[in-house]
Amino acid sequence: MKKLSLPLIAAVLALSSLSAQARDTKHLLSIEEASAMKDKDGILDGSVKFYFAGQPHPAVAAKLLTDVTNQKTNAVGKSDEEACKWVFLSALVQLHKKAKELGGNAVVNIVSYYKKNEMASATQFECHAGATLAGVALKGDIVKIGDK
Repeated sequence: MKKLSLPLIAAVLALSSLSAQARDTKHLLSIEEASAMKDKDGILDGSVKFYFAGQPHPAVAAKLLTDVTNQKTNAVGKSDEEACKWVFLSALVQLHKKAKELGGNAVVNIVSYYKKNEMASATQFECHAGATLAGVALKGDIVKIGDK
């Protein structure tokens, strides 16, 4: 049986301690403030409406799909709040694209869904920020509302 060298053991211990210290800071941020930012690609054009948990919405004519989006963004050089707002917009963009693809015009009952844990709020979303990434997961029902 071979003996492990002392430098190899030290390196393994050092690497394992780094992963144990990985930052995962939970933030609850304002949906309204993040939504007020303009998405860089102009995709959120108003043709799909977003209604978070508990928010009143027009009658649902047809439910098309319950969808989950799990987005990450580069957080290097950004504050946690800035990175979280950008990744929140990325999650909305994904829901918007899916709704348009399916012929929907709204996403209702939207909840934060980080690591499959629901956090329902009409005013806040959950974001987790680390040293290099920030992530937001959202779950919502893609629907047709009204007479459209």
